[in-house]
Amino acid sequence: MTTSAERMRAWNGPAILSFGFRPFFLMAGIWAAVAMVLWIAMLTGWAGPPTAFDPVAWHAHEFLFGYLGAVMAGFLLTAVPNWTGRLPITGWPLAALAGLWLAGRAAVAVSAYLPALVVATTDLGFLVMLAAVLTREIAAGRNWRNLPVLGLLGVFTLGNALFHLQAASGGAPAQGPGLGIALAAAVMLIGLIGGRIVPSFTRNWLVQRGAARLPAPPMQRFDRGSLLALSAALIAWVAAPDHAVTGAALLIAGALHLLRLARWRGIATFAEPLVTVLHAGYLFVPLGALGLGAEILSPGTFGMAAAQHLWMAGAIGLMTMAVMTRAALGHAGRPLHATAPIAALYVLQLVSVIARLLAGALPGAAWPLHLSATAWILAWGGFAAIYWPILTRPKAAAKRPSGGKG
Repeated sequence: MTTSAERMRAWNGPAILSFGFRPFFLMAGIWAAVAMVLWIAMLTGWAGPPTAFDPVAWHAHEFLFGYLGAVMAGFLLTAVPNWTGRLPITGWPLAALAGLWLAGRAAVAVSAYLPALVVATTDLGFLVMLAAVLTREIAAGRNWRNLPVLGLLGVFTLGNALFHLQAASGGAPAQGPGLGIALAAAVMLIGLIGGRIVPSFTRNWLVQRGAARLPAPPMQRFDRGSLLALSAALIAWVAAPDHAVTGAALLIAGALHLLRLARWRGIATFAEPLVTVLHAGYLFVPLGALGLGAEILSPGTFGMAAAQHLWMAGAIGLMTMAVMTRAALGHAGRPLHATAPIAALYVLQLVSVIARLLAGALPGAAWPLHLSATAWILAWGGFAAIYWPILTRPKAAAKRPSGGKG
């Protein structure tokens, strides 16, 4: 059996099909910007794409299932070969999987002209195929410790199916259980995977600089307890989103994850935005839990939509940008350093999240929403522009170390 590296070297087609992160990260960045432009146009009176979804439902679906679905595919198709030691998906099979994602976006966009079953089957086909590929690799590599990741992908897919079912029945899926289930799965994935990579990458960076104090090792007893608390709070939020017990559970989970994050020494990483942004992205996991808990117990604090965006635009938006910018540099053979333009992307994403929160706190004020959308478009349009050559060109040749750094 050939190794992963041999399989990638054997591919002599377009570089963008040489590894899973390349097409999916690029498509995710482009779609994040384009979908926001379309959303603004829909809000200003333009009819928008001929979708059967109401405008709010289309907006929610395409950012959670469209954008995040692509990011998850890019990350998992890159990480699973490292976890299992097996072959990555490359070449035309990778192109076919990317084509399934594109078909889903097209089907949802023109769903007014298609049967609901065709739209749902086309859109869900991508996630089902992704899960099938990952199941095969995890089982063949006997990498059972990562079954929870696969399980959460299954829950995410179930959420998408329920979203389509509610849309087809004439309901309001953006306020329905499908979106809640999928968002809960996404937040739990950040808690699980972020809990591995944030302290690990931080430790590596601090060790290179001879730091005396290092992050707490990942997935110790406190980490497991905080993840159980988050899981319980998310289940309560999906089952009874307005109940006082849910609000209390979210506040407890938020406090525990603030403590968890504090153990990872993010305060010592300000010299490298590529590391700091991982901590900033994870910070929105507890902030989202605290915001939703406060809104449940004291309605009108921020507005439920604004509080929920602490998870959707904050935890998901900033953490995915953090992971994508870092992973693309590392796997493309580029230095693991955030240049000024890359750091500017992080600032723009933060501005977008903060402005969206202000929009909830200042009902009737339009400027926070305009600022949030503009910053989002600039952030993801900038990502696509900066990372286009990184994602579409062959991996840079490794340079010999000049001494000192590992």
